[in-house]
Amino acid sequence: MKVAVVGATGLVGTKMLQVLADRNFPVTEIIPVASERSVGKEVQFKGKAYKVVSMEDGIAAKPAVAIFSAGGSTSLEWAPKYAAAGIRVIDNSSAWRMDPTKKLVVPEVNASVLTADDYIIANPNCSTIQMVVALKPLHEKYKVKRVVVSTYQSVTGTGKQAVDQLFNERTGKEGEMAYKYQIDLNVIPQIDVFLDNGYTKEEMKMVKETCKIMQDDSIKVTATTVRIPVVGGHSESVNVEFENEFDLAELTSILAAAPGVVVQQNDNEQIYPMPLWAHEKDEVFVGRLRRDETQPKTLNMWVVSDNLRKGAATNAVQIAEYLTSVGILAS
Repeated sequence: MKVAVVGATGLVGTKMLQVLADRNFPVTEIIPVASERSVGKEVQFKGKAYKVVSMEDGIAAKPAVAIFSAGGSTSLEWAPKYAAAGIRVIDNSSAWRMDPTKKLVVPEVNASVLTADDYIIANPNCSTIQMVVALKPLHEKYKVKRVVVSTYQSVTGTGKQAVDQLFNERTGKEGEMAYKYQIDLNVIPQIDVFLDNGYTKEEMKMVKETCKIMQDDSIKVTATTVRIPVVGGHSESVNVEFENEFDLAELTSILAAAPGVVVQQNDNEQIYPMPLWAHEKDEVFVGRLRRDETQPKTLNMWVVSDNLRKGAATNAVQIAEYLTSVGILAS
């Protein structure tokens, strides 16, 4: 089928093209779309060069699906225009995530909510995606009551300028700053802008998106999101209080059998999830599973995933794969 990638020249857009190729999505024609300043540039897909076209030309090409990763304002303006032309839109920005008329989807968790009426589908925040993939099978068995999460997020989540800043600082080069502060040899406890309640926008995304995806507003979530000098993936320390008691061995087995989850847990061999191992992989890696000894029915776990793949590109492509598998999306 014809597939458009909107924002094809950006960090996530480039990864979208790679993931479409890696997962052998049935692309008959790729249509790279970007802003006017990028029109005419070339991007690579399966070893071939394709010229970037304008937003208008992307609609005129009549793709079956358009995967957007071009920022919220672009999505608000253009996603409805693509949808009006009969093009399914999977949007990676925050523009539609909390819109009550739009579905917010992680395929392993809630793909079944999608119907033929959904023409704009929201891809969740990267840090939320990996957490809910790990939480979903545990919620089904033990019922999640409260989550306390602290994130350790890769600079790739900010974009190319942040990656450049990190490596410029590491090599002593001058360059543009993506952050107010140095990121190399530092930790920045702020992701996105501060809100009136003292939390950042990123932290509140995790709170609100988790309930919407899990379809359970009773789940209490509190988050602290932190940027660290790492590429390759986001890490999360997740403390989960359940309604029901659990057996740790059974819980570990449930996670190991869950779709999209890989358990990496061997204390004797010092095996646990790390961005180093998650990089360029599509799964969510879970380890350091242990009881919280300060209160009952509570678990500590460590969750890692490649934020550009499962946290963005892969999740979007998996949504397209699901739509194809149930006949909603066709060439």
